[in-house]
Amino acid sequence: MDLLKQMADAFVLLIRVGAVFRWVYCLIRMGMSEEEAGMYKKRAKNTIVFYVIAECIWQIKEMVLGYYL
Repeated sequence: MDLLKQMADAFVLLIRVGAVFRWVYCLIRMGMSEEEAGMYKKRAKNTIVFYVIAECIWQIKEMVLGYYL
């Protein structure tokens, strides 16, 4: 059970770090190219939406497990 918790924590950390790196990448690309700025702005927004949804799902899972265990 401990290994499973470590794997889940590593997965959440990977999601957080990946979302931050993706967001920073999109911001850098927006500054480099004026023609593609709209596309990268939308991608950065979608990255933030993905991160919020992933965190919400993770917190709901923790609440359910805390309630029943």
